[in-house]
Amino acid sequence: MSDKQEMIKKMLEMQKKFIEYEHKNGVTQEEYFTAGEGHELHNYRQEYSELANKLIDTAHAEKGSHR
Repeated sequence: MSDKQEMIKKMLEMQKKFIEYEHKNGVTQEEYFTAGEGHELHNYRQEYSELANKLIDTAHAEKGSHR
């Protein structure tokens, strides 16, 4: 599986886990933006954002285009 496919797979898994958590518990702004160490959403937003940006950069590199 290519790096791009792995990133997409990881992002979809993260989305699924987030949606499951949200349906069970609800999500406050504080949880989403500043979930503490040990919380299921700790670093979720940052990790997801980094993956998304890396995926975008990879796609642009494949096509020879720029952001």
